[in-house]
Amino acid sequence: MTGERRVTLCTPSLRTFHPLRRHLLLALVVAGLAGTPFLAHAADDYPSKPVRLIVPYPPGGATDVIGRVIAQKLSLALNQQVVVDNRAGATGNIGAAAVATAAPDGYTLLMGALTSHAINATLFAKTISYDLEKSFTPVGIVGSVPLVFVVNPTVKAQNLTDLIAIAKKSPGSLTFASSGSGSPQHLAGEMFKKMAGIDMLHVPYKGSGPAMTDLVGGQVLSMIETAPAAQGFIASGKLRALAVASKDRVSTLPDVPTAAEAGLKGFEVSSMFGILAPAGTPKAVVDKLTSEMKKALSTQDAKDALLQQGVIANYAAPADAATAIKTEVAKWAKVITDANVKAD
Repeated sequence: MTGERRVTLCTPSLRTFHPLRRHLLLALVVAGLAGTPFLAHAADDYPSKPVRLIVPYPPGGATDVIGRVIAQKLSLALNQQVVVDNRAGATGNIGAAAVATAAPDGYTLLMGALTSHAINATLFAKTISYDLEKSFTPVGIVGSVPLVFVVNPTVKAQNLTDLIAIAKKSPGSLTFASSGSGSPQHLAGEMFKKMAGIDMLHVPYKGSGPAMTDLVGGQVLSMIETAPAAQGFIASGKLRALAVASKDRVSTLPDVPTAAEAGLKGFEVSSMFGILAPAGTPKAVVDKLTSEMKKALSTQDAKDALLQQGVIANYAAPADAATAIKTEVAKWAKVITDANVKAD
């Protein structure tokens, strides 16, 4: 065509580059073509040094005990020491923040009390430096600790229906204890009040120990406490169990019905625990951790070791763990907003 100008695009040959640049370009091309094998090889070599499992609470608590069981199993599976590192403070936020800002290489992991962290996401939204859903890559859920409704024997309630009837008859007269404002026990109580349409008086304590002491002594009348902390008192007759707050009955309390069986459908509260890695941790490394954790949790001795601490081993893969965390954050955000809960 008259006046047409033909433009030829030329791609330079590698020979036109400076020798050093040519080597760099070749390296990039090779890395791009062989990226997947390189990642697989990196996963094969992982871990080549000890792994830190940060527990964001003091030694001796549920999260610490669970972390030590998992650390022992992973140490054997990975043929490398997994060291528990307690970073307590700020209701778990200090330890969580340390992992969120750690190098995403698989050598720093969080033993997360995921229900508590999900509560913190709303309760401390203005002060925490990380985002539970964005700052971490889930390795998987380890298991859960069910909660149970318990009352002092002086309360004339043989079941959950009786307890609701008593609360409705005398609004505000029935007290319920918790391990502190904003704790899972506290928010479980607020959720119970909302769903049952009742008014109860919250009495916060500095930990479950003092709360249980006063509950047994009759200074407070009821509590929704973790099954491990309550089952000894239930067995001795010092407390009466009305219902467990889990989907299924608890093996250590086989005669206690679920909340749904007791007439409160949809009430499910368990403290969920899991392992998180910093966001951006290579998938191959996460996959290796996930695979070994799943194998470890499938063994009977691991299940028994966790059950001794009241933890029901219930492995969930990374994608399912991410969904569960998102659900927990949304659930507790609603409870906190509806009940106007403030942090201590």
